[in-house]
Amino acid sequence: MFRSALVRPPGHNFADGISAADLGAPNLALALRQHAAYCTALADCGLELLRLPADDANPDSTFVEDTAVLARGRALLTRPGAESRRGEVAAIGIALGVQGLVSGGIDAPGTLDGGDVCECEGVVYVGLSARTNAAGADQLEAWLATQGLPLRRVDIRAIPDLLHLKSGMSWLGEGRIAAVDALLAPLAESGFELLVVEPGEAYGANCVRVNDTVLVAAGHPRFEAQLARLGYRTRTLEVSEFRKMDGGLSCLSLRW
Repeated sequence: MFRSALVRPPGHNFADGISAADLGAPNLALALRQHAAYCTALADCGLELLRLPADDANPDSTFVEDTAVLARGRALLTRPGAESRRGEVAAIGIALGVQGLVSGGIDAPGTLDGGDVCECEGVVYVGLSARTNAAGADQLEAWLATQGLPLRRVDIRAIPDLLHLKSGMSWLGEGRIAAVDALLAPLAESGFELLVVEPGEAYGANCVRVNDTVLVAAGHPRFEAQLARLGYRTRTLEVSEFRKMDGGLSCLSLRW
């Protein structure tokens, strides 16, 4: 059960952030409306929101998930793999520190993006990616060990279209993981049921289970139908402008 979430809207220079999506420049006004709807959905799921102001010094700063890993009421501040994003972490550290959550951080030469970390019912997966290296994963493993949480590594560096591990997998609860085809083999021995997200709807794999609701990006009707057949309550959200900047639903909040 989540009770709180930290969010931050995109700033005026959102379009200057990192993107390989080749979907055109985001419309800031639309992005702000989509972000507001996302925040409303989190609140409707029972979360109290910690709202930070836009950070115009860091165009990717709306993607707060990459700046920290939260587990069992504690927070590990990350060291993002993209050097241009490392300036985002300090403000998040202050905000989470006020909540009494911060208990560590990633040091050089380690790099770790929160989007590469997926907790699944007492087991944590980390993606080795262009943004998260082995040294960062080792430091994460040591931090998790103090909480009795094991870490499993998944190398996604050779998988096209997966910027982060959670670009292709999400924890659904009830012993299930939603995953794209390319992650089925690495997750085959997980012990969890794998709900396969069809190739044409791969972006939908980045969904978010928030208490009794699964937030799903709009435009993935077959995936939503799969969830409905399994008894999940879903809520569809438009995130087109964040997709243009390589982001998704999970990227937009830190939840605890």
